[in-house]
Formats: sequence, C-alpha cells, structure tokens
Amino acid sequence: MIALAIVFAVLGACCSAVGAHLQHKGVRSATKDTALRLRAATALVHNRSWLLGFAVLFACAVLQILALALAPVTIVAPIVVLALPAVAVLNARSSGEHLDKTAIVATGASTLGVALFVALASSHATAVHFPSSAVLLACQLTAGAVTLLGVAGALSHGLTRCVLLATGAGCAYGLVSILVRDVTYTFQTEGPGGVAPLSITALVATFAIGSWFIQLAYASGPPDIVVGCQTVLSPLAATAFAISLLDETTEAGGWTGLGLAAGAAVAITGVLLLARHHPEATSRATPHAAEHHLFRTTPHH
Repeated sequence: MIALAIVFAVLGACCSAVGAHLQHKGVRSATKDTALRLRAATALVHNRSWLLGFAVLFACAVLQILALALAPVTIVAPIVVLALPAVAVLNARSSGEHLDKTAIVATGASTLGVALFVALASSHATAVHFPSSAVLLACQLTAGAVTLLGVAGALSHGLTRCVLLATGAGCAYGLVSILVRDVTYTFQTEGPGGVAPLSITALVATFAIGSWFIQLAYASGPPDIVVGCQTVLSPLAATAFAISLLDETTEAGGWTGLGLAAGAAVAITGVLLLARHHPEATSRATPHAAEHHLFRTTPHH
C-alpha cells in the first residue's frame, strides 16, 4: 500500500508541474502582467490554457487523495516537491531563458532537502486517528499564517508579492493534506458518520483560499517560483503538524529531529535562492539598475 501511495504521489507531482505551467500561461495572458482583477479572473474560465491546467490539476488532486488514503501524511506530502524541477525546466524551455548555475543548484537543494526530510520522517510514520482538538488547532495556526502572508502580499508587488502569496498557498495546502488524510482515514475506519463536519468544511475553505492565492501569485511571478514556494512550504507545514500536533510519527527526536530540521532549512534556502537568481528576477532588476545608472550619470543643463 505504501509503494502504491508513493506512485500516486509521484504522478501527482508530475501533474502539478504541468498544470501549474499551463495555468500560469493562462493567467499571464489574461492579466498581461497586471494585477489579477475580477474581470480578468472571470475571463480565465474561457482561457483554453487555464482550463487545461485546471483539468490536469484536478487529476493531481485525485492522485493526492488516493495517496493520502493509503499512507500517512509524512510519507505522501513531501513528494510533491518533485514538481519544482519539472516546472522549472518547462518554464525555461517555453520562455527561451536558461537557469544559471545558482538557480540550478537552488532547485536541486530544494528537492534534496525535502527528499531528506521525507526519508527520515517516513521511517517513523504510523497511521493514526487525528484528535479533533489537534485538527482545530492546526486550522487556527494555518488561518493566522495565511492571513498574515495574504496581507503582506497585498501590500507588496513583483516577485516579493509572488513569494508571499505562494508561501501562503503552501501553508494552506499543507493543512489540506492533513484534512484529506483525516477525512479519508476516518471514513475507512469509522464510516461516513465518523467524519467530523469541521474537517469537511475546513477542507473546502482552505483549498479554495489556497487556489486563489496561487492564481494571484501566477500574476506576479514565474511558475517555478510559485511552485517552489508552494511545494516546499506545503509538505513542511503538513509534516510539522503531523509530527508535532497529531503524533503521526514516533521517536522522531535526537539525530532524526536534527536531520528533519536540516532538510527543511536546505529546502527553504533553495527556494529563496531560486527567487533571487531566477531569470525573471534578474531581468526585472537589470532595467531598474540601468535606469538608476542613467539618472546618476546624465549631466544637468
């Protein structure tokens, strides 16, 4: 069952990369590098690229649900980070740009960091029932984090806005993984009557908010940065909740705990480097630098 869950999760990560690439293309064509306003948002439902991306992401969601129904969160959730290198390659090929060495190293660091995290966490993962009080606390913590990131993103612009909103989406999707596992595991062990209304309601609301944050992030930056922030924060949030609040792992302290912290730190550093050295970031910075230089050197008459 665990092996099948990993297969579903890997296929879901591939679908996530393709779907993100297609939806980013659709959002950019609808907004034309401006803010994603209501009129542009409604136009997305007529955009072929965005709709195709939606269909692919729907398949991704189904695969993730199947994976979470078969294995603990700490095994399934981190595998989505495999979407990061895939979407980075797709975006570079479609835009005609090339990732520099630092960006390539950053992509690899994010992937390896989460790979280390999931390898250590999965060896201690067990299938457990999530207490309602712990699920409620996870919802409250996520709501606070997403609200802060959303406000900060609304007050920012450019790649900073992109990173903040995509990070908020990652936090939301991390909770989604927890709630999907809670609903599917409870359904299997106690039947439909055992599923808590809180989990169903929070699942729908959190998924909707995360999806909207993703669309806003696409309007402000390239898809590989969006996917990078989302796919790193999502599994880290999910596994952090699973380990600290929901007791899904046992004996994860000591050297294992240090390894988990190191993997998380490497993954987050990789995303920050990718945002700083991405071709779009450097291309946006260059005109400002040149403009500043021209202002400083133009003689006064």
